[in-house]
Amino acid sequence: YDSRKAGGITRSHLRFGKSPIRSTYYVNNADFVSCSLDTYLFKLDMIRNLKKGGTFLLNTDMDDETLIKAMPNRVKFQLATKNAKFYVIDANKIASEIGMGRHTNTILQASFFYLNQGIMPYEQAQELMKKYAEKSYAKKGEAVVKMNWDAIDAGTQGLREVEIDPEWIKLKPLVETHKTGDEYFDSYVTVIANMDGDDLPVSKFKEFGLEDGTMRNNVTFYEKRSIADKVPLWHKENCIQCNQCSFVCPHATIRPFLLNDEEIANAPQIVKDGVIKATGGPNVEGLKFRIQVSTQNCVGCGLCVVECMGNKMGKNTLEMVEAKSQFDQEVGADYLYKNVAYKGDKFPTTTVKGVGFLMPYMEVSGACAGCGETPYYRLVSQLFGRDMLVANATGCTSIYCGSTPLTPFVADKNGEGIAWANSLFEDNAEFGFGMRISTNQKLAHIVEILEKAKERELEPELVETIDQYLENIKNRDKVRPIITKLVDLIKKTKDEEIKEILAHKRDLLDKSVWIIGGDGWSYDIGYGGLDHVIANEEDVNILVLDTEVYSNTGGQSSKSSQTGSIAKFTARGKTQAKKNLALMAMTYGHVYVAQIALGANPAKAILALKEAEAYDGPSLIICYSPCVNHGISGGLSNSMKVEKAAVECGYFVPFRYDPRLVAEGKPGLTLDSKEPDFGKFRDFVMQETRFSMLPIVNPAEADKLLTMSAEHAKARYERIKKFGL
Repeated sequence: YDSRKAGGITRSHLRFGKSPIRSTYYVNNADFVSCSLDTYLFKLDMIRNLKKGGTFLLNTDMDDETLIKAMPNRVKFQLATKNAKFYVIDANKIASEIGMGRHTNTILQASFFYLNQGIMPYEQAQELMKKYAEKSYAKKGEAVVKMNWDAIDAGTQGLREVEIDPEWIKLKPLVETHKTGDEYFDSYVTVIANMDGDDLPVSKFKEFGLEDGTMRNNVTFYEKRSIADKVPLWHKENCIQCNQCSFVCPHATIRPFLLNDEEIANAPQIVKDGVIKATGGPNVEGLKFRIQVSTQNCVGCGLCVVECMGNKMGKNTLEMVEAKSQFDQEVGADYLYKNVAYKGDKFPTTTVKGVGFLMPYMEVSGACAGCGETPYYRLVSQLFGRDMLVANATGCTSIYCGSTPLTPFVADKNGEGIAWANSLFEDNAEFGFGMRISTNQKLAHIVEILEKAKERELEPELVETIDQYLENIKNRDKVRPIITKLVDLIKKTKDEEIKEILAHKRDLLDKSVWIIGGDGWSYDIGYGGLDHVIANEEDVNILVLDTEVYSNTGGQSSKSSQTGSIAKFTARGKTQAKKNLALMAMTYGHVYVAQIALGANPAKAILALKEAEAYDGPSLIICYSPCVNHGISGGLSNSMKVEKAAVECGYFVPFRYDPRLVAEGKPGLTLDSKEPDFGKFRDFVMQETRFSMLPIVNPAEADKLLTMSAEHAKARYERIKKFGL
């Protein structure tokens, strides 16, 4: 398997027998092969190891006629020559109708046993599957158990056999490969993506200079995994151009664009046919607007549809439709995402609409569908990406940002973008601190060279430009054009000594240093380092993506987990209070601290990130991040609703604490929500499995723990107010 959270390919080799099996691990002559995603047929050699007379099961939403027309000749040839039996089932549709969302494993497991009765009679397998479903899910309630029983029954009822045409044996079993012309992608990335990475020679890594763990950016967009069964369809006539859809998208696969006449003239027809007049005032006069979905990169979470402001007004602006019907839209994404200028200067970038037109320097990550972390990561990349230097802790973030050979980070046409590295779990804060210190040292050396040069006879224009650079060295927006002029003048000057600066050209611009990780790192294992870094008053930005659980390693409880929550190591409900990391940082007095929730107050979240980055000192931003481990009712397509509800009931309180205000004699704390209604606290937490299971697994203590949880939340809030106001 690969390590991506959404759509990662998993290949299981199973043997069954009544006596101990002594064999190689891999099955190379299989009685049965099952494929859970029909797009794999076009990428992978799915039935290469199916034996003659074997059975192939495909999960697909295509009818027989469409499927046979779409199948590669190679697959048809293999099915015919192997005299195979071919079955299909639409497990995605069945799961959705039953209420299991995207979870098809129980359905396909039932199909497996039905088609392989040589292992055991199906009636016996069905009885055992239902028995173990009850054992596994009884704690989650009778409804969940029944749902799984229905899934087991549907695994046989939805099966149908596809007739294999004997004439297919006459077809040529050609393997289709689609070359991009990029040798790195074609001979390295694609090979690993097709599960053939073990065949790569060591020389291939040396060929691309990968021995040190480097990964090239600008890659994930071109992989086009096509893993979603449904993707959003934009109805342009109903769009209010708010850009909310792109703001909530975890994978940056739906984006708004403003297009001028030349860009429209050069666009594919599908783009030309799908634009409307841009609205928003004189800044966009003469421009056209379009929402573009990358349908082959979208993972189908549905967040954009749930959060669409047009939909909330009853306009049917976005709807989820069958994915393959929208694959022709991908040519539009290829053109707009990579060839059209991002016009981020037309609206204030303190607004959702304005941010929407900024280029995301993070796209198509391996995060879960509906991930609560990546919208924050993507947003930070839009605001500061071209200058970011990132130290990333081990955890979910390191997986979806750095699974060889893929990284979601991109560079713009000027070659600017995010420089990213992952260190150990426990030392990430120190790792990022070192990035800040080394950046400072480089800038100090540059200043020393320039100051000494001014003591010699230089051209007046060069002296003036040096002074401008030194005056604005910490203001990246102002200093950027000055650097261009400075480098040009140094190249032309007669002073040879100052030309040493040209060797440090990439270091002339200060970096935006970010230290990023989850709560397992920041609250627990890496807290000592985090505390050390914020105590040192250096200009670093710490982004904590707070899922309140060790998400990457299977859902263990952390010090961020709230009282009463159920997780690994706290199976009967956590008894301790959530650590008040924000308040602990605030007590230093020189740390900018904020808690933000995009679903509750997006404008204030943007403001907090901007204030933190502009602050010349340490900043700590804690982001409430719903996670698949929470067991949210309705799934992660509701994650923004959950964030809003969490704020309303006081479960999580957004605020900003700015030491600059304290220095002016003002209260440092600004609350970014209404007074919480803690009376809603119990109803909120019971919408998540991690809390709703508590009365089942620990009925004697459940009420006490849930009451304590609300009391602890209120106490955290009151302590923060008392300190900051």
